[in-house]
Amino acid sequence: MSSENKQTGGPGRTQRSSGARILAWVLGLGAAVVPVVAIVGVLAFLVTYLAVDVPGPGDIKQNQVATILDSKGGVIARVVPPEGNRTDVKYDQIPESLIEAVKAAEDRDFDSNSGFSIRGFSRAALGKVTGNAGAGGGSTITQQYVKNALVGDEVSYKRKFKELAISTKMSRMWSKEDIMAAYLNTIYFGRGAYGVAAASKAYFGKDVSKLTVSQSALLAAVIRSPSLYDPAVDPKLAERRWNYVLDGMVTTGALTQAERDEQKFPKVIEPKTTVDDSAKGPDGLIKRQVLAELETLNITEQDVRTEGLKITTAIDPKVQDALEDAAKEKMSGEPKNLRTASVSVDPQTGGIQGYFGGWDGVGWDYASTGLQTGSVFKVFALIAALEQDIPLSQRYSSAPYSTGTGLVVENSDGESCGTCNLATATKMSLNTVFYRLMMDLNNGADDIVDVAHRAGIAKTLNGKPTLVNANGRAEGGVVLGQYDSTVLDMASSYATLAASGIYREPFFVKKVETSTGTVLFDREPNKGKRVFPAKVADNVTAALEPIAAYSNGNSLYDSSLGARPSAAKTGTAQLGNTGDNRYSWMVGYTPQLSTAVWVGTASGDKPLRNYSGASIYGSGLPAQIWKAAMDQALAGDPIESFPEPEAVGGQAGVPYEPPPVTYTTPSGRPSTPSRPRLPGQGEDGNVTVAPGWTIPWGNGNGGAGGDDDEEPPATRTPGRNPGGTSTEVTPPPTTEPAPGSEVPAA
Repeated sequence: MSSENKQTGGPGRTQRSSGARILAWVLGLGAAVVPVVAIVGVLAFLVTYLAVDVPGPGDIKQNQVATILDSKGGVIARVVPPEGNRTDVKYDQIPESLIEAVKAAEDRDFDSNSGFSIRGFSRAALGKVTGNAGAGGGSTITQQYVKNALVGDEVSYKRKFKELAISTKMSRMWSKEDIMAAYLNTIYFGRGAYGVAAASKAYFGKDVSKLTVSQSALLAAVIRSPSLYDPAVDPKLAERRWNYVLDGMVTTGALTQAERDEQKFPKVIEPKTTVDDSAKGPDGLIKRQVLAELETLNITEQDVRTEGLKITTAIDPKVQDALEDAAKEKMSGEPKNLRTASVSVDPQTGGIQGYFGGWDGVGWDYASTGLQTGSVFKVFALIAALEQDIPLSQRYSSAPYSTGTGLVVENSDGESCGTCNLATATKMSLNTVFYRLMMDLNNGADDIVDVAHRAGIAKTLNGKPTLVNANGRAEGGVVLGQYDSTVLDMASSYATLAASGIYREPFFVKKVETSTGTVLFDREPNKGKRVFPAKVADNVTAALEPIAAYSNGNSLYDSSLGARPSAAKTGTAQLGNTGDNRYSWMVGYTPQLSTAVWVGTASGDKPLRNYSGASIYGSGLPAQIWKAAMDQALAGDPIESFPEPEAVGGQAGVPYEPPPVTYTTPSGRPSTPSRPRLPGQGEDGNVTVAPGWTIPWGNGNGGAGGDDDEEPPATRTPGRNPGGTSTEVTPPPTTEPAPGSEVPAA
């Protein structure tokens, strides 16, 4: 060691000494600051304590109306607290079991604390750190009553000081019985019930004084979040919370372990649906979806019912009106058992701009119900193929395909292209080609499932995995749309294609404000997540561009701007082995908007037939609704073109297809598959020589056909009574069975 290092102790010691001095300085400063902060806090609390007035137990905060708005500020629906749905009861009318259960659930130190609990606060903080949602909240029962009845839920130090001051003062001025009675007569238990008297009626149909220990524990359990812990919503989660309350009653000494072990989870009655006038019709279903989404944003039902919320959504009134008008017009004159649903999503934001789940605002929501998709699901196989460098020019036989397990895959009505490329097979929707394509994928059906989930198809529906059988495995039928998805998910997943492979989670709620202007939520712009390469998504779009015109001439058109490019896919699901159709679809998009349309029957177990008795296919009524809705929704908006796709597997966009050979289908009718277009030839077959100068030229690529699983030309009908121009529609009944699904309306 050098003499310099010997004298100074070396660089390491110098650095350590310097660090020690800095640490000592920081600790000294903290020691000086903490008392100052504490003193300021104590003084602020004392000033607030002396200034606040404590009202009597009857001074309960009045409920306020929450308003749901569209993106332009128009009122969609209001959440009106039910009049008369609260009956105050005296403390001695409330069973001891309920009082003890509420203490165990919400404030185990209630009998001894002075309005606030250091222990409860510490327990809640530890729960936050450990992720233990059942640890309980930090607020005492007194604080909860003060917050709900007097000071509100604004996030500020001023409000918190006021809450603590009133709680402390109240605990000195009121008896514990008065506080408990006021609390239990004020809080919201779900099902439109305020207070324990209404809650007992809503859940068990009995007087509160007659509640059993088990029932008391359940009512105490739902206080934390009625939308989550109501057994009608999630029985397993409700029972878990119920067990937590009973275990807490053992801890507090309210029950012995033997008494606790005797308890059985109580049965509850079915919730009664109530609705105000503003929530009738399609708006009622939007309201239902918005309220469900608020829970995921940590905005509670109590907030909705007491804070006078202004909830701004992504619903565009122009798009919403277009969906409703198209459904009303095109369904006019059709059989009364027919139902339709449609959803429109903005590909650039994920915002749900239009949502039509049916005409009954308190009935079944078909837009969020699991429905068999049919051929609209084939796009996911096409995406998977392009991701694996299988291009649109890849050629496949369209002959019947034997799976080797006794199943033979065939095309509807014997349609065939002979051997053709994937673009042509997509336009014709040939089952046999797509089944062969699936067999060429690296992981077969699993690749299609993976792609669908990435695109936006939910991984679970009604608590069960989607796109798989009961054993959790995807079957080959996934490529032909064997499994259920929702109309909302189909619109969202096609929006991912419209955004060139960028997924944005669909949403209703944009902003939430209280009546005093406090912003509880303000959605940030979503850059999205790239789930597919742009070249893959854009090549799929290129393959889908001819289909709207090919499907009975339902291409988009603006009366002032001209033709509007679109990409679309039709689909039809069969009714078992009956030879009839069950559901039919049209899903398509422009760069600005993605819309999915479904048509089916109320029960899902009847043949899908129009007013004339003919079968309904995707290229019929759904395509007509889709075109009408999209034309109206986009009217006057700029015409936007899709990106030119880059090459995948050496092919960019739709490849040239050699002229086909005319053949005869087993049904005896001639069929001429896709043929190449002449220069300037449109989907209708006509050739545009110059602007405004068009000459007829046969049927072109538009043909008379549609998707292979679509209706044959001879049976295609406009889908409504030709003489029926009325827009009057008879609303469906208030209640009806789910169409082929146990999924309740969301």
